[in-house]
Amino acid sequence: MEISDVKRRVGETIERAKRGAAERRARADEASREYAAFLDRIAVPLFRQTANVLKAQGYPFNVFTPGGSVRLISEKQPEDYVELTLDTSGDEPAVMGRSGRARGRRVVESEHPIGAGPVRGLGEEEVLAFILKALEPLVER
Repeated sequence: MEISDVKRRVGETIERAKRGAAERRARADEASREYAAFLDRIAVPLFRQTANVLKAQGYPFNVFTPGGSVRLISEKQPEDYVELTLDTSGDEPAVMGRSGRARGRRVVESEHPIGAGPVRGLGEEEVLAFILKALEPLVER
């Protein structure tokens, strides 16, 4: 193979990688803006409502909003939690649902995307469905 062909193809690969990285950064920036609005309008109020209902039912939970996420944590067992975060590490940003629960000395954690597609497609129903599913093992005891 000629060196000129190799040089041309390597140059094309570098340019394609740079364009792809710039596009990913732009998508991540847009998703971060949408996610901040999503937290304020939908996720945080719904997590707070859920915590209030749980407290009324005898399950003391608190809501925390550490940088860029919302977390529902059990007052009795801090390892028991339900959380939403934004994952921008992949090609397409995604809202991730995480949950953890104490099982003896170890903590069982799970993580999966909420909804399919961009942040703007998520609504109260998808968030509530995630919260309720993640709460099942935390309130069964």
